[in-house]
Amino acid sequence: MDAQGRGRADDIDPADQWVLNPRTGEYELRMASSAPQPAVPKPRGGAPGERTDGAARRGTSAPGREVPPQRRRRPAPEEPAPGRRSRRPAKKKSTGRKVLLWAGGTTAFVVLVAGVGGYLYLKHLEGNVSTTDIGGAGSSNFSKDEAFNILIIGTDKRTGAGNEGYGDKGSVGHADTNILLHVSEDRSNATAMSIPRDLIVDVPDCPTLQEDGSQKVIPGQQGVRFNRSLGESGRDAGCTMRTVKEATGISVDHFMMADFNAVKTLTTAVDGVEVCVEHAVNDKQSKLVLPAGKSKVEGEQALAFVRTRHAFGNHGDLDRIKAQQQFLGSLMRKMSSGDTLTSPTKLVKLAEAATNALTVDKPIGDVGTLKDIALELKKVPTKNITFTTVPVKDNPAEKIPVTVVKDESRAPQVFDMVRNDISFTEVKQKQKKEAAAVAARLQGTRSDPSEVRVRVLNGGAPGGSAGKELLYLQTEAGVTKSENAGNAPAQLAKTTLEYAPDQADQARALAGILGLSGAAMKPGQSVTNSQGLPTMTLTLGKDFKGAGVKLDATSGKAPEGVDKSTADQVQCAS
Repeated sequence: MDAQGRGRADDIDPADQWVLNPRTGEYELRMASSAPQPAVPKPRGGAPGERTDGAARRGTSAPGREVPPQRRRRPAPEEPAPGRRSRRPAKKKSTGRKVLLWAGGTTAFVVLVAGVGGYLYLKHLEGNVSTTDIGGAGSSNFSKDEAFNILIIGTDKRTGAGNEGYGDKGSVGHADTNILLHVSEDRSNATAMSIPRDLIVDVPDCPTLQEDGSQKVIPGQQGVRFNRSLGESGRDAGCTMRTVKEATGISVDHFMMADFNAVKTLTTAVDGVEVCVEHAVNDKQSKLVLPAGKSKVEGEQALAFVRTRHAFGNHGDLDRIKAQQQFLGSLMRKMSSGDTLTSPTKLVKLAEAATNALTVDKPIGDVGTLKDIALELKKVPTKNITFTTVPVKDNPAEKIPVTVVKDESRAPQVFDMVRNDISFTEVKQKQKKEAAAVAARLQGTRSDPSEVRVRVLNGGAPGGSAGKELLYLQTEAGVTKSENAGNAPAQLAKTTLEYAPDQADQARALAGILGLSGAAMKPGQSVTNSQGLPTMTLTLGKDFKGAGVKLDATSGKAPEGVDKSTADQVQCAS
């Protein structure tokens, strides 16, 4: 519990109230009664003023009333000694006091934990969470049946005791650390994409709710660092969410924001997190001192680890991001470990630390919804949680590079994979059986990609998809005899490839490159291309998942040179 609550006689630490129910094998929170209970219940039918003297207990009646004789009762049981439970099952409390069991487990980058608690304790946790009304910047609710995107923001705002030496003095809290967490619709995978704070972006105009209830539009800015999307000029987290959409094309549903205290309290709650460094660290600025190899960090030392810029690589923000991702993976493993999930004390500490650290948007501001999010995240295997970073390069406008810009040769495909719910890891999926005749279209010889002639049309995919796919075919797939034919006359739900019988070899080659099923291959007629030669027609439908992403799979391959790791990997920062 909070420090200011310690020492009061009526303030009981929930962690001290955990008991193991031998019938269910689960821990339960035994709430203290607010008033002493009688050892023997009153007789049924008793009413105010009814006699309870010795005559009534002996079965004799009061004048004018006949009372049937009472059966002999056993002596009332004594109050159980501390640490022991009465054999007699306790009377069930009302619905509002029933014990609720939260399934344990969560992921670290959302600073949530699923724990156990009674109704009153849940309301206490809910009071810990701060909320921000971001208007229409995100989704109005959370759905357990859809993919979702949550923007995790770590600010440099200095709050709480012991944080005077961190961050910029007087900072209103900029978007210092940013991770866009995408969780797939089927919960088979998730992607945590870091957004560098020094990435040059355009910040859009931001409608922002003021304290008096009015709305103010904060003017946008072009060509500024991403971290300025929060705090500056009164911008709230909704503005940061809008900036992500502007820079990546990915809509953000919700946000969760925390400051320095989150790292300290969460790591302390789980008794430390294991980290690994290739070389000994002695950073005088962050005060991080670690020997080479594995160490356990918590509290101030954990905060120093995620904040240091001079201990790794080129002393820049991109190297710090890699170390942060490795730290988060380790924290995730610790939080989902049996050692944590079977410890009621740790679960309570974790719940307190997480909720006190969080500021979220109003639609997810109640503990019940936060619990739902945690349980959905718990379904994702750690081996299929991928950490990656927006592909960037040095800002060409600077003689001495300080900021970065998007790498347009790699970033669009990464954004497409996140936007279209494509995993960065191989995810096994059940394949639908096609009819023999349809499946046979994929069987046979295949032409060399350089011999494939195809024109690409957009028949329902996002704008610009035909051009992106053409670029992929020509530069990466070797299909050099391809061209952009613009928009199709009709919108299609599914991508199709139409070809003449004598182009079957080419069709099979292109189907293999694009991941087309036999059903997507449409035997028919060829058309002529701009050079008057017969060519096939590829029409991108609404199922198009992005340039280079195979249509028959829910997992794809990130562009060459894109850094990625998974949450189950143990890595050493260097």
